[in-house]
Amino acid sequence: MRKISKETGRKASLRNGIIKSIPLYILLLPSAILLFCFAYLPMYGLVIAFKDYSPGLGIFGSPFVGLKHFIKFFHSYQFSLTLKNTLAISVYGILVGFPLPIALALLCNQIRNQKFKKIFQVTTYLPHFISTMVMCGLILIFLSPNTGIIANFFRLFGVQIPNFMASVTAFKHVYVWSDIWQHLGWDSIIYLAALSAIDPTFYEAATIDGASTMQKIRYIDLPLIMPTAMILLILRAGNILGVGFEKVFLLQNTQNSMGSEIISTYVYKVGMQSFQYSLSTAIGLFNTVVNLAVLLAVNWISKKTTDTGLI
Repeated sequence: MRKISKETGRKASLRNGIIKSIPLYILLLPSAILLFCFAYLPMYGLVIAFKDYSPGLGIFGSPFVGLKHFIKFFHSYQFSLTLKNTLAISVYGILVGFPLPIALALLCNQIRNQKFKKIFQVTTYLPHFISTMVMCGLILIFLSPNTGIIANFFRLFGVQIPNFMASVTAFKHVYVWSDIWQHLGWDSIIYLAALSAIDPTFYEAATIDGASTMQKIRYIDLPLIMPTAMILLILRAGNILGVGFEKVFLLQNTQNSMGSEIISTYVYKVGMQSFQYSLSTAIGLFNTVVNLAVLLAVNWISKKTTDTGLI
C-alpha cells in the first residue's frame, strides 16, 4: 500500500508541476518548433550521402550506392590536404586561443580603477562586433605588400615584408592571430563572470595569511574557474573540424590554397560549384561524425580527470 501511495504521490506531483509550467512551455514552443524545422527536419537529407542523388529523381528516387562517396573522398588527394589544414588551424587556434582569454580575464579582474577597467573591457570587446567581411578586408589592407599599413611602416626602416597572403605557411598564423585579436575580449566575459562569483572571503583570508596577488590567482582564481574552463574546452574540442567557412573562403586565393583549403571550403566547392551533392553531403557528414566523436572523447577524459563534463 505504501508503494502504491508513493507512486500515486509522485505522479500527482509531476502532473501538478506540468500544469504549473504550462505558460513556460507555451513560451518555449516557438523556439522548439523553429529548432525542429531548421535543425532536425532537414536531417532526412543526409541519406543523399549514401545515394547517387539526382534532382530529377529526388532524394528517395535516386539509386542507393552505400559508402561509395565516403570511399571516394578518402581516396582523393584532397582528403589528406583538407584534413591536415583543418586540424592545423583548429588545434593551433585552441592551443593559443584557449588560455589567452583566461589570462585576460585574470588581468582585468586585478584592475582596481573602475573607470579604467570599463574602458579596457570595452576596448577589448569592440573588435568582436566587426563583421567577417569587414575583418577580411582589413586583413588584406593591412597585409598588402605594396600599399598596406604594415608594409609602409617597415619600409620607413628599409625593410620589405613578404606577401603573407600569398604564403602557404603564413595563412594559419594570419587566420588564428586575427581571430584571437577579434574575439579575445569577448571570450573572456564568461571567465570574468566566473571570477565575479567567487566568495570575497577567500581573498580576505588569503590577505590575512600574507598571500601575494600571484598566489591568490594561483590558489583561488584558477582552481575555481577551472570547471568553467573545462566546459568551454570541451565545446571547442567538439568543433575541432568546424573551422569557420566564411573567413577562410574570403582570405583564400590560388597562391595560398594549399594551406587554406579546409573541409568546409572543399564541401562548398564540391557541392555548389561542381554540383556533386552526394559527395559534398558525405564529406559534411564525415566532418560531423568526427566532431561528435572528439566531443564525447574529450568529455569522457574531462569527467575522469576533473569530474567536470557536459553530461
